[in-house]
Amino acid sequence: MQIERIETRRVELPLVRPFVTSFGRQTTRDGILVRVVTAESDGWGECVTPAAPVFSAEYTDGALHVMEHHLIPRLLSAGDLTGAGVREVFRPIVGHPFAKAALEMAVLDAELRSKEVSLASHLGAVRDRVPCGVSVGIPDGGLDELLAQVGGYLEDGYLRIKLKIQPGFDLEPVRAVREAFPHIMLQVDANAAYTLDDAEHLRLLDAFGLTLIEQPLPEDHLLAHAELASKLATPICLDESITSAVVARDALELGACSVVNIKIGRVGGLVEAKDIHDLCLDRGVPVWCGGMLETGLGRAANVALAALPGFTLPGDTSASDRYFSRDVTSPFVLQDGHLDVPDGNGLGVHPEADVLNRITTERAVYRR
Repeated sequence: MQIERIETRRVELPLVRPFVTSFGRQTTRDGILVRVVTAESDGWGECVTPAAPVFSAEYTDGALHVMEHHLIPRLLSAGDLTGAGVREVFRPIVGHPFAKAALEMAVLDAELRSKEVSLASHLGAVRDRVPCGVSVGIPDGGLDELLAQVGGYLEDGYLRIKLKIQPGFDLEPVRAVREAFPHIMLQVDANAAYTLDDAEHLRLLDAFGLTLIEQPLPEDHLLAHAELASKLATPICLDESITSAVVARDALELGACSVVNIKIGRVGGLVEAKDIHDLCLDRGVPVWCGGMLETGLGRAANVALAALPGFTLPGDTSASDRYFSRDVTSPFVLQDGHLDVPDGNGLGVHPEADVLNRITTERAVYRR
């Protein structure tokens, strides 16, 4: 498959409500959509970088720059190419997994559309719908607002609630939610906001029967996570720390976690995400699919990935209306706590032109 041109679009979508974590407050989704065009078909990908380098070193302005000056030129000069080969084309470029993942997704989407194969089928999906959880940010209105949000999501049918926590907002909100909803599947996400000195404080979370605590310590503190894991009854799940299959293996060998969150952008693409899944499946380690406020394009990839056999916990694969009043694709709709896995060719979804044009703030086209 020869790539003829590549298009990048910077897009901005307002969120239906602000999303607040220990990293900060987000009111819009500022991201990048990419389109790869070949003689046979075209394909789309999504770069899920945040606007600022807070979740990782990568951010949207930087991702656009590295795409234009380093990644796209390599793709356009690569000759015959498949989605599986993109990782090798990009290997000389150090880092920038979000940008790499977006372009790999677009190439793979184009390839599978030309072959009339769905992404889910290509990856090895074993189910046609996936169970969904929802991530609840730190509310402006305190515990009353938090309980109202959680109650609303449970009424919508979400099967698992994840609370964002940070120092000063942890034990009290978790206790309030657990007391109000004693039987729900509940987990927390610290986004690396604590240190090992907080171990005794974090151990108090054991009282609430949490499914897991996600990324309590900084991403490069694998040994500290292993030490913390030995002090807690609550399982530790790593997110920001898991950047590749190699790191995932090291984390598991060290005992730094017993659950793994897989995010396509964070690990550099679907090929690497599948490798991490396979590693964990072989070891009997549960995995789940994390989210980055994706549009329907990235959500389609997440849902296809989450249909693999190792994804035994509900992920952050929430419905479109959790984030946007109007998605760029046809919306993903929650039904009985699940989302359907697209069965069309490639991602199985396509941007709607009127929405795409309305949300685009920058556009560039690169030709072979």
